[in-house]
Amino acid sequence: MRSSYLSRYAAWVTLTSVLILAGCSTTPPSTAPATKPASSSSSGKLVLPPAGSGRGGYYKDDGPGDDIPAGLENTPDATPDIEPYAKTGNKPYVVFGKTYTPLVDNKPFKQRGTGSWYGKKFHNKRTSSGELYDMYKMSAAHPTLPIPSYARVTNLSNGKSVIVRINDRGPFHSSRIIDLSYTAALKLGYIGHGSTELEVERLLPADIIAINKNGPTANSKAIMATVANTAPSDSGVATSVATLPTPPSQPAELASGFYLQLGAYAQQANADAAQQRLQQQLPDLSAPLNISPNNGVYRLYVGPFSSRSEAENTGLQIRQRTDVAAIVVQKL
Repeated sequence: MRSSYLSRYAAWVTLTSVLILAGCSTTPPSTAPATKPASSSSSGKLVLPPAGSGRGGYYKDDGPGDDIPAGLENTPDATPDIEPYAKTGNKPYVVFGKTYTPLVDNKPFKQRGTGSWYGKKFHNKRTSSGELYDMYKMSAAHPTLPIPSYARVTNLSNGKSVIVRINDRGPFHSSRIIDLSYTAALKLGYIGHGSTELEVERLLPADIIAINKNGPTANSKAIMATVANTAPSDSGVATSVATLPTPPSQPAELASGFYLQLGAYAQQANADAAQQRLQQQLPDLSAPLNISPNNGVYRLYVGPFSSRSEAENTGLQIRQRTDVAAIVVQKL
């Protein structure tokens, strides 16, 4: 939540001020021998400089945990999934006078810049998504990427790459583009340095399908293109610019008409969970909720509706009651 990322920013400012004052003093530099940023003890655990030592670059009073689990460097990357956006964390917000507008579309996103990490100071504290931060999982905080979403992050200094789940907001400094979890930074090899030059690339639905299913088929690519090429209508409900293609082997044919797509999932269990949740939240829906599997993608629809305007009006009501952004598609 906001208090968490504000405290991260304040901690960074405090540490920076201390370092600037130290650099301006007349005290001669220490002649102590240089040490490596990070090393391994006989027990196999990483040995890191203490927070606030001027090395490491993480937030003041932050750092690695007191008892780091063994084998963190072998932690699997986050498994990307096509998830509905969270109810919190995706609306425009202001931090220290600057307005941030989270992305809520399916447009490509890539940026390069300095990335940092955060650890024990925020471990088990609430994130902007409402989830608890776990420094030992593959997650990250970003100022504007959707919550939740997934990104491929590459360390430009060594070529290492990981996939993380975006579930928090931050950092809020012009020189930083992303805060990775302790484990993600460990896997990228910059724990001891605190920050490094990174490339952040958002994983779109088509990318997620390719990762989970060893590449989407031509038909699923066409469907994902339909979802990606959407624009908000006057009602605030996204309207597709193409019709939904007819899958050749779809178990249950959808009748002709207009539908609202409420989500697309790479795993059926996630689609089932979303269907059950929305049925509880929207018991008075005028049309049924259906899951339509096609080429390894499970889409959740409500419909059919007799007209586009009826579908848009229903989509607007769903958005107001659940914060789910529906997409209007037409089945011929």
